[in-house]
Amino acid sequence: MDKQDEAAAGTRRRGGFLVAEALSKQGIDVVFTLSGGFINPILEGLTLHDIRIVNTPHEQVAGHIADGWARMTRKPAVCIVGPEGLANAVPAMLEAYGQRSPVVFITGSSTLKRRGQGGFKEVDHVRMTEPVTKYSVLVTELSAIRGFVSKAFQIALDGQPGPVHISIPTDLLFSSYDPEADRQARPFDIKAKTTHLVHPADDDIDVVTERLASAERPVILVGNGVWLNRAEGELIKFSETHHIPGLLVPYHQTPFAGGCETYLGLADVHQYPPSAFALENADLVLAIGCRLDNALNFGDPPLIPKSAKLVCINGSVAELADNHAADINLLASAKPVLARLSETLGEDRVPGNAEWLGENVRRRQVWVESVEDLLRNDAETMPLHPLRISTAILNALGENDFFVVDGGDTHYWAEIALNVAQFQGHKFRGVFHPGPFSLLGCGIPFGVALKMLHPDSNVVVLSGDGAFLSGGLSIETSFSEGAPITVVIDNNGGLGSIAQQQMAIWDSGKPAGTMFRDIPFDGLFSGLGGRGVRVDDTETLADALSDATDHAVPTCINVKSRSVASPLIAALTDRRAKSSIE
Repeated sequence: MDKQDEAAAGTRRRGGFLVAEALSKQGIDVVFTLSGGFINPILEGLTLHDIRIVNTPHEQVAGHIADGWARMTRKPAVCIVGPEGLANAVPAMLEAYGQRSPVVFITGSSTLKRRGQGGFKEVDHVRMTEPVTKYSVLVTELSAIRGFVSKAFQIALDGQPGPVHISIPTDLLFSSYDPEADRQARPFDIKAKTTHLVHPADDDIDVVTERLASAERPVILVGNGVWLNRAEGELIKFSETHHIPGLLVPYHQTPFAGGCETYLGLADVHQYPPSAFALENADLVLAIGCRLDNALNFGDPPLIPKSAKLVCINGSVAELADNHAADINLLASAKPVLARLSETLGEDRVPGNAEWLGENVRRRQVWVESVEDLLRNDAETMPLHPLRISTAILNALGENDFFVVDGGDTHYWAEIALNVAQFQGHKFRGVFHPGPFSLLGCGIPFGVALKMLHPDSNVVVLSGDGAFLSGGLSIETSFSEGAPITVVIDNNGGLGSIAQQQMAIWDSGKPAGTMFRDIPFDGLFSGLGGRGVRVDDTETLADALSDATDHAVPTCINVKSRSVASPLIAALTDRRAKSSIE
């Protein structure tokens, strides 16, 4: 019996204490919040259960840090906010929803007693959050709080993971509850439940095995399901044993940061042009843990040719149902299905022509050389090209370090630099970035979460100046929690990707509403008690990155750069120019 159980034995307990008890039973030892009076009963309960409370400067920041925590641990993380903070937390729910991140959001809401009468800070939490969560519910009975918390954790993890939301009226949080009141009911087990992976049917495995055995030019498309199922080991063994090239779905969490001989890069013809050759010439495309959504052109040509057999493997019926273009849909979680496929194919029955993999690697090498030529030819040009900034950061990181990127063109150029670095043999502990909704401002909270989880690692966040202005004050949590990170600002003085589109499409050729003043981001960090450095060239940037690891406070490296349209923005601009609609 813990302190809370001892204090509450035979006594009445507030509803907020029941929330804390349920979280403790789920194994939660830290929550993220912006403290508020209407959630004080929960916060008091957390202290009795020795659950760490991380207070942040904004509800969205709390949600993003919880999201980063969940992505790294692949376990549920908890964000708690008051009724006045719900709207601020919704963007964090959206970001977590796009990346299938199992964040449990708990919000206090207007009193149940005055519901529908214009109660204090009343808004329909469930209707606001349903579109951006996997499950959202309003608790209307005090004794049901623990059961709903337990249920939310199960839903967050099982099948297709994702964020969930529980709204608890403040009068329930403050009301007292007699634990003896429901003693006649069957006991409800609120302990953490086992996550259920979906194992493939034998007949389905046989069909896919035969397809793989006869394929000469197979390609694997890797989605979030591989990372969330902790299946990176099975994936790498499977693809390397059978010489199958792997491509990562854009914006999905990469399982390849630690290196993989068969990994090629993003399945994006703009950020990694050789992926067009791999997909257009494939005779079998094996998509694992991802939907056939816009990132994959919904499974249609020209990205995936009609001549290729398209096999989709997903761990939930909901995700599988969207794969209309697939020839074969297999309901299974990534980890068990990859293990089974390796088992049925065996070591000797090797699909995937070695020459096919070799040709893809050769084309990647040619592309890498073209990127390196770009950097050499641009070496003397100032301000710095954003690709040079990303390259300098990646060269400074080691196998135990994390790279986080946030922004528009900043992110796109960083993906190109990352592909080159990985081809050259660089390995990292992890790479994190916004999900499919490309929400700006989440990079620093992700970095803080990673540093809190792994204080022995260096965490470098590369942020566009626009992205920093969207969420940069979240750096305060880095100070308050003693989790110093390095933030490199790609400072081109505006929203570069938007300005590039305007200049290409508008008759005037001039951007509007996208420029910033020359903001002294480095001075902001110094004023907060950290370190700030302004950089104008790659040599000074390399020195600043090396020096940042010697200090125990957050550091900003404010890099003066120029706006350069990435290949992705150039393609998007061309499409917009040729069409009246997107």
